[in-house]
Amino acid sequence: MWQNVRLLNAIASALVALVVLAALAAGGHWLIQRPIFTLTAVQIDGDVSHINGPTLRANAVSRLKGNFFTIDLDATRAAFEAVPWVRHASVRRVWPNRLSVTIEEYKPLATWNDGRLVSVDGELFAANLAEAEDDGKLPEFAGPPGSEKDVTARYYDFVRWFAPLKMKPEAVTLSNRYAWSVRLSGGVQLALGRERTAESLATRSRRFVQAYPQVAARWGNQIEYADLRYPNGFAVRAAGMRFLSEDQAKKLAAAPVQKRDSQKPAVAQPAARQKRSQ
Repeated sequence: MWQNVRLLNAIASALVALVVLAALAAGGHWLIQRPIFTLTAVQIDGDVSHINGPTLRANAVSRLKGNFFTIDLDATRAAFEAVPWVRHASVRRVWPNRLSVTIEEYKPLATWNDGRLVSVDGELFAANLAEAEDDGKLPEFAGPPGSEKDVTARYYDFVRWFAPLKMKPEAVTLSNRYAWSVRLSGGVQLALGRERTAESLATRSRRFVQAYPQVAARWGNQIEYADLRYPNGFAVRAAGMRFLSEDQAKKLAAAPVQKRDSQKPAVAQPAARQKRSQ
């Protein structure tokens, strides 16, 4: 009998507890639905130089659901990060009815060959090119899919390596065979070949930088192309010059003087021809 009484007491206590919990839950639900907790403001901080209010309202704020207690912060963060130019957003509640959003924008470095932009961290993102080029034309990057971080890293190397010439890379290309080419300010196109190590590219670049003053003294601003893939030197092409093959050069040298066309350009023949290293 005493066991039955204890069981009944336990059941009664449990029922009372459930009733209390249900009452608290109902009261809590009623409380959090009060108008005082309806979100009335979203405070935006951080770097927003390329983002304006209408864009945020149309792409992020209009998608927010819930009040101070019920809003999903992860979904809210994702909504803001879907806005063009937004790299990262952090969201927190501000009592009793506001949200605080801190935004980090992408910082554009260059254009990519598929029409997107490349950030200073080597990340691809979609944005209005005209807005990105407010401060001047951006360099042009190109490469196989997934190579944007490699191209960005090499761009910074090229900036450093060619700084003594007061030239900056205007275009950096990594071919599908992973050969590098660079166009410098002034229009000089450089072929550097495949990268075996970063030091191999650095060596070829330094060789060009060291010899460039002498080359420029001879050809001035007419240099339009330089092939740096040779192991111990490089070849240049100047505007208006036509290069002949070795066989063509030999035939021209062997031809009688009176039969030569005086209008043909002079051909400089190297003492030894080096095999190019890819």
